[in-house]
Amino acid sequence: MNPDPAFPPHVASRSKSRSHGVRVLFLAAAGALLAATGTSRAANAGTTPDGVLLENARNTLERPYRQAGPSDPRERGPQVAHGFGKRDRRLLYIALPGGTSGGQVSPQFTGTGIVVLDLDPAGEGKGPAEAGGPRPSLQFIKRIPTWDVAASTSPEEVAGICASPATNMVYLSTRGHLAAFDLATDKKVWEQTYDGHAAERAEVTPDGKTLIVGSDLQDYWYVVDAQTGNLKGKIEAPMSNKAHNMGLSADGKTVFMAPNGVTMTIGDVPSMKATKTITFSDHVRVFVINHDATRVYANLNNLLGFEIADVKTGKVIKRIEAPAEMWKAKWQDLSQKFYGHSGPVHGIAFTPDESEIWVADNINYQILVYNNTGEWPVLERTFKTTASACWITMGIDGQYAYLSSGDVVDVKTHTIIGQMKDEYGRQMRSEKYLEMTFSNGKLQRTVSQFAEGIPSAVAARLAAGKSGAAPAK
Repeated sequence: MNPDPAFPPHVASRSKSRSHGVRVLFLAAAGALLAATGTSRAANAGTTPDGVLLENARNTLERPYRQAGPSDPRERGPQVAHGFGKRDRRLLYIALPGGTSGGQVSPQFTGTGIVVLDLDPAGEGKGPAEAGGPRPSLQFIKRIPTWDVAASTSPEEVAGICASPATNMVYLSTRGHLAAFDLATDKKVWEQTYDGHAAERAEVTPDGKTLIVGSDLQDYWYVVDAQTGNLKGKIEAPMSNKAHNMGLSADGKTVFMAPNGVTMTIGDVPSMKATKTITFSDHVRVFVINHDATRVYANLNNLLGFEIADVKTGKVIKRIEAPAEMWKAKWQDLSQKFYGHSGPVHGIAFTPDESEIWVADNINYQILVYNNTGEWPVLERTFKTTASACWITMGIDGQYAYLSSGDVVDVKTHTIIGQMKDEYGRQMRSEKYLEMTFSNGKLQRTVSQFAEGIPSAVAARLAAGKSGAAPAK
C-alpha cells in the first residue's frame, strides 16, 4: 500500500497512532457505559449483589436458598481452615522433654521437639457453665524438630523457654545448648554452647533484644544478643553457685538469680553487675517476683508454702505455711514418697493482676490458691490436679493456667478444662510451655514462663477497687 502522497511518511505514521488511540478510548468509554447500563438493569431487575434474581433468592420449602459463599477462604476472616491464607492464631508451644512431673513419668514418654497445640475455641458454650465461655480446642497442630537424638541416647532436658516478638523467635535452653527457632519457618536459626556450660532458665528483656540465661549450674549468668546469639557478657554471682531459677523485672533492668541453695543474687542488667543478695531459711526452689520487683515469693525445701522477701532491705519478711494437718505429718514420715523434685512444693505463680498466688502442692497433688488482695496472702481454696504439678505458667491475660501435670485450668473458676496431649493422645508433662498469638506468622504477644505480676493488670485491679468495683479475680 502506497503512503498518502499528501503527508510525509513520519506524519502519516503519527496520524495512524492518533487514530488508534482514539479508537481505544472510544471502546473503553463504550465498555464503561455498557457496564453501568448492565448494573443499572440488574438493579432495576431486582437482584442480589451477586446477580441472583430476588424471586429466586427467597428461602422457601419448594425452593430452598442460601447465599453463595466465597471460593477464596481468605475472605472468611481469621477463622479459616488450617493452611489457607491469612490467619490470626492463638497457640500453645510445649517443649519436650521439659520436666517429668517430679519423676512421676519417664522424660522420654512423649519424645523430643516442640509440640504446638491450637487454642482457638472448640465451640461457643463448650466450657464450664460458670466460666461463661468456650474452652480451648487444644488440637494438635505439629511437632517442630529441635535436636536429632539417637534412640540409644537420653535427650537433653529443656530447662527454659522464652520468645521475642522483636526477633520472631522462640528460645530453648537445655543443659548443653541454647538455641533460637524462627517462628515463621520453624527452623533453627542459631545454636550456642558458649564456654561449654550453657544453659539454664532464660528470659528475654521487654524490648525483645537481649536474653538473660543461667549457666548450667555454675555461678554466673549469660547476657546474650537475642538476634544473633552472640555473648554480650556475664553477670557473676559467686554467692549463688549452681545457677538455676530466675526472674526478670518488668522493665528488664533487674535480674533475680537463684541457685539450688539458700542465697539469691540480684543483678543489674545494664551494667552486668551483682548488686545484693537475699538469704532464705532453706534451699530456694521455684520463685516469683511481683510487678514492680519489690518482693520475692520463694518456694523452699521442707516447706509447703513460701517465704516473702523485701528486695530493698534484702530480708525475709514473712513465712507463709499451709495448714500443718495438710502436710507436716506426711512429710515427716520418711517412708512415704512424693513426686515434686524432692520437696513438698515446686511451683508458684501470680495471676497477672496479683490478686491470687497459686502454689503447687506436691504432697497432695493439688494447687493451693491464696488470696493476695490483703496485707498478706491467705489460703482460700484448693483444687486437685491429674498428676504431680511442678510448674505453673499463666496464659495471656490470665485466662488459662498451664500446669506441668498436663492440665489446662480456667483461672476464673479454678476448673480443669482440658489436657495437653500430643499427636498420639498421650498427656504431656512438661514444665516448659508458652502461650503465643500470631498474625500471618508474626508473633504478637506471649507470656513469661515464670508467671510474674504484670504492672498494667495490677494497676487495673487497684483502680477498679478504688472506684468501688470488685477487684479482678
